[in-house]
Amino acid sequence: MSNLTSPRSRWQRGDPMAAYDRLPPDLRMWLAGAALPWSAASVHRLWRRALRETGCPKVAQDRLSAAEARTLAREAAKVWGARYPSQACGKHR
Repeated sequence: MSNLTSPRSRWQRGDPMAAYDRLPPDLRMWLAGAALPWSAASVHRLWRRALRETGCPKVAQDRLSAAEARTLAREAAKVWGARYPSQACGKHR
């Protein structure tokens, strides 16, 4: 597994940059600092759902951050083990 892709990633059809350019500015701003390589389609789907439920772009960004944190935690457990990062912080003997 590459460090740039998740096991769930799939090849997308079309022009990814054009899809990115069509995203709302608030969403593109959030994506600029994202830790994961989100596809425009998946992040836009989550964004629309969060906006529909909350009506607030800031809360929608917070929801995306929470979703990303959950994904990173799940992926870290698969890569480094369920006890990461607690093992990394322990004392070495």
